[in-house]
Amino acid sequence: MAVFPSDEWLAIYRDRINGSAEYREAAATWEGAIAFVFEAEPDRGVPEDLWAWLDLWHGQCREARMVTADEGARAPYVIRAPYTRWKEVLAGDLDPVKGMMQGKLKLRGDLPTIIRHVRAANELVHLTSTVPTEFLDELAPR
Repeated sequence: MAVFPSDEWLAIYRDRINGSAEYREAAATWEGAIAFVFEAEPDRGVPEDLWAWLDLWHGQCREARMVTADEGARAPYVIRAPYTRWKEVLAGDLDPVKGMMQGKLKLRGDLPTIIRHVRAANELVHLTSTVPTEFLDELAPR
């Protein structure tokens, strides 16, 4: 099991994305990196904001890794929310596109472009559920 979020988790996720024919078809015209910000919740084991980067290009994930805030801020799309809100997305309890429209997830970037690629976004969310995941706030004390 990989800890979410981490480079190990993102490497497995990248492989799931690249193995998905559904994503490849749905994202054939998508270009651009997305940075995800998991906002700090110290009481949940997340003492500071954590940033992840997905380099998505025409149905492939060319890179997936944890990055610094400076690196992540350069992405054409930045989606941010508290860590526990991201857990809701991974659990399938919050649709990310609806979450952006409701202000539960904050987007910097072009929402109409994301809406045009809603099938790809939905497949990305679905693929998160295929990654064996341990959450930071659920880890046993070591």
